[in-house]
Amino acid sequence: MSSDGPGKLLQFDFDGIRAATNGFADGRKLGQGGFGAVYKGTLSYGQHIAVKRLCRHSEQGDLEFKNEGELVAKLQHRNLVRFLGFCLKGNERLLIYEFVPNASLDHFLFDPNKRVHLDWERRYKIIGGIARGLIYLHEDSRLRIIHRDLKAGNILLDAEMNPKIADFGLARLFDFNETEGTTRRVVGTYGYMAPEYLMHGNFSIKSDVFSFGVLVLEIVSGKRNRLVRGGSSEEDLLTYVSISSVKLENRLIQ
Repeated sequence: MSSDGPGKLLQFDFDGIRAATNGFADGRKLGQGGFGAVYKGTLSYGQHIAVKRLCRHSEQGDLEFKNEGELVAKLQHRNLVRFLGFCLKGNERLLIYEFVPNASLDHFLFDPNKRVHLDWERRYKIIGGIARGLIYLHEDSRLRIIHRDLKAGNILLDAEMNPKIADFGLARLFDFNETEGTTRRVVGTYGYMAPEYLMHGNFSIKSDVFSFGVLVLEIVSGKRNRLVRGGSSEEDLLTYVSISSVKLENRLIQ
C-alpha cells in the first residue's frame, strides 16, 4: 500500500488484493452489480475488506471508478460505508471498502427466514440511520451529493445492524448554491426513481427523498416496490399504499 501524502487516496497493491480475495474466487463473491462484482478479502495483517472489481472493458466502469473514488474518499459518516482506497493495474480497477458483515438490507428484508431479525425497533433504527446519512450527504458534509440510486440493495448492515449507505458510482456532486440538475442519461433503479427524474432527467435532493420514501415503505411492509397482490388486482407498492390510504381515510370519515 502507498499514499502520496496527507489527503491523498490510499493505493493498494494489486497482487496483495488478489491474494486477499483468493484470486477473486467465486466463493469470496459478495454480490454482482451492473458495473462489476464485489468480493470479500482478508489482508495479510487480518483486516477484512470488501473489494469492488469493476468491469474491465466498460466505459461506464471508467466513469464510475473515478466518480466513486473521488466522492467517497471525501465523505466520513457512521451511516456511510467507509472507503479505504483503490487499486489500478493495467485494465484492472478496484475500489476497496470496509467489510460490512451483514450484507445488504434486501438480504434481510425480503427473505422470509432472515426478516425475523428485523423487529419494529430495529426497522425504526435502520430508517433513522439512513435518514441521518442522507442529511449528511445533502446538508452537513463539505460537499452536497445526490446519491441517485438509493435502494435496499445499497444499504449495508454492520455487525450491530446499523445501516450504511453504499455504492456512489451514480452520485452527482453539487455546489451549495446549486439545488438541481438535468441529465439526458437517466440512470438508477426503476421503482425508486422520482417521476421528474425518470421522465425528464431532472434530479435534486428531492429525488433522493423520493427514493428514501419508497425505501421506508419497503422496510415497513417487507414488500418490494413492484407488483403486489391487492384483492383481485395487482399493482405496484406505491399505488397499493396510496389506494389503501384513501380507503382507510374514507372509512374514518364515515
